[in-house]
Amino acid sequence: MQLDKPEFIESIDEKEDNHMYELKQVAENSFYIQSPSKIGLVKLNEKDVCLIDSGGDKEAGRKVRQILDVNGWHLTAIYNTHSNADHIGGNKYLQGQTGCKIYAPGIDCDFTRHPILEPSFLYGGFPPKDIKHKFLMAQESDAEYLTDDCLPQGFQIISLRGHFFDMVGFRNAEDVVYLADCLSSKETLDKYQISFIYDVGSYVNTLEMVKELQATIFVPAHAEVTDNIISLAQLNIDKVYEIAEKIVSICAEPHCFEQILQKLFSVYGLAMTFEQYALVGSTVRSYLSWLKDNDRIGVRFENNMLLWEKK
Repeated sequence: MQLDKPEFIESIDEKEDNHMYELKQVAENSFYIQSPSKIGLVKLNEKDVCLIDSGGDKEAGRKVRQILDVNGWHLTAIYNTHSNADHIGGNKYLQGQTGCKIYAPGIDCDFTRHPILEPSFLYGGFPPKDIKHKFLMAQESDAEYLTDDCLPQGFQIISLRGHFFDMVGFRNAEDVVYLADCLSSKETLDKYQISFIYDVGSYVNTLEMVKELQATIFVPAHAEVTDNIISLAQLNIDKVYEIAEKIVSICAEPHCFEQILQKLFSVYGLAMTFEQYALVGSTVRSYLSWLKDNDRIGVRFENNMLLWEKK
């Protein structure tokens, strides 16, 4: 059975589908590889390069390896922004082929070492085989904790918490900022409506911070490269508040989680699959937590059922 790709690994730049895994230059030593989740590549000297993320699977790793070989480059390290499978899926292959180091931030390092944690977290228990596939569970890789000490010269870590546990971006010596998954393109928002978010409050705070960032160029993983990120960041913020208000509206009458999820899928014209149940369901639970903590909605228990209701 052919599975639809989950939202956060879907190619958002459909116009460039015919140019997958092309190397794009954005500064003298700064590049990205066009793929469903853009892969950053930075030349450290004439021979050595590092990657920012590694793509979605072994095949992505092979495509990256071909680019390295054609240019005569040696891969020294992969710096993972976070541990979603579409960003770490090429780790194992590339590490096995090149012996490169792999670094990942905080909790995401543990997910990178033990990728079964991702579908388990999304499902909220032991995951069924329906969501234990490469789109949601990468192969294990030997990652080390990301620290300032392991960065190339001129690199800075930018905290981008919200989309996932300890997600980061990077600014390099050429003032290129790689923004990982902290925002989505308008096309993605229009198509999928509810983007995956782990911590809604932190996500909004991150986007407000990103609006203030200055850089020569921004490279988001799921949006067009740009020299001005403000309008896109605001668009993503507005979408968060739109979804939150729809949830509050639904909770004008008490509903259990499954009813809320069903109504949101209906409102946005989404089709329920096991992958979407895990991804959107996890996100909606995060919205409910955020709204409850901000005193917008409350809970009560009735007939042994947890009901959410507007305050």
